Amino acid sequence: MSVPLEAVAIGAGGRGYGAYAPYAQEHPDELRFVAVAEPDEARRRRFAERYGVPTSACFASWQELAARGQLAPAAFNCTMDSMHLPSTLALLSLGYHVLLEKPMATSPNDCRALVQAAERAQRVLQICHVLRFTSMFSTLHEVLASGRLGQILTVEHRENVVYWHMAHSFVRGLWRRSAESNPMILAKCCHDLDLLYWNMGPVRRLSSFGSLQHFRPENAPAGAPARCTDGCPVAEQCPFYAPRIYLTESTDWPAAAISLDTSLAARRHALETGPYGRCVYHCDNDVVDHQVVSFEFESGASGALFMHGHSYEEGRTMRYDGTRASLRGKFTYGTGVIEIHDHLTGTVERIVPAMGRGHGGGDEGLAAAFVHALSRGTPEVLTSARNSLESHLMAFAAESARTEGGVVEMEPYRSAV
Repeated sequence: MSVPLEAVAIGAGGRGYGAYAPYAQEHPDELRFVAVAEPDEARRRRFAERYGVPTSACFASWQELAARGQLAPAAFNCTMDSMHLPSTLALLSLGYHVLLEKPMATSPNDCRALVQAAERAQRVLQICHVLRFTSMFSTLHEVLASGRLGQILTVEHRENVVYWHMAHSFVRGLWRRSAESNPMILAKCCHDLDLLYWNMGPVRRLSSFGSLQHFRPENAPAGAPARCTDGCPVAEQCPFYAPRIYLTESTDWPAAAISLDTSLAARRHALETGPYGRCVYHCDNDVVDHQVVSFEFESGASGALFMHGHSYEEGRTMRYDGTRASLRGKFTYGTGVIEIHDHLTGTVERIVPAMGRGHGGGDEGLAAAFVHALSRGTPEVLTSARNSLESHLMAFAAESARTEGGVVEMEPYRSAV
């Protein structure tokens, strides 16, 4: 019988508790958690109970856990963005191999510092770019790499954020302000930029445009109060009315994110007192609600990434046009489809990749890759910090182009950070 890899969990919220840690329940012969650090007592206790962590190995902060030395070979770091740099540097220095939630850090230099620290320590630092581990995007990558499309000349990739997700995460929620987390093009689209880099190679130069247009005080309906629960006169006409989003029969995300107690009464109390009950026009948000990034790849191909928070459904759509065929794809968290339109024959091949839990199977696939890399002594991982650095630099460069205007040449930009 194999001995499971032992790991510590840093952060026991939605990603740590709900996305990656379940691999230990599904594969107890491969992974076992021996400690958890989480500032929220209820979340800490919930994690400990589910994964069998003793009280003596439960900590209120990553600093307390780190002060105990290395407790296991591996660490799952799912802290908030601003904590990634100090916590990961500490974990690497103690000898941990680290699975780190994206984005890596909040500045280009901090991202580079993490790459260098991991390489100096000769530790695995794997970034949670989960989409590379889905059947959908691994199949798409294989088609593109096969040459079946001929020379790829242009690509269009769209990150369509459903309207209520935009309101939850980027207007009312934890990623609403760039200074407290990251620009939205990084917080939401580092997956998309990673896929573009994986499929198309490095970018030569880019430009970007976008702004916060809708979720602003001047767009508030007449008489709209600070909270949806304070008697909004346009509640029936507003798609962002909080009780309609959170007080349904479903207790899945995002309802589960506003209160650990998912009873109707507890969720209503959360809306009356917490951030998720605020009117979307009376929040302190500043991240964009739409942005486009235009690319010229080193291959000579052109491309565009569209990101917006006003979609009717959550998902990504994409199109790659080559000299011999065109590929169109659509990925939601429940379905995926790839169509290849052949120029010569006019035929259309339709591929429907399998879908698993969490980002179409990406959450489980990523956790499995990390565990297997350490257990089998093959430390090369697909989304290493080194491999993931480029997509982060693309995002920071895009934000620089958006806020300062002009075109960013990527080679000098890479050298400058």
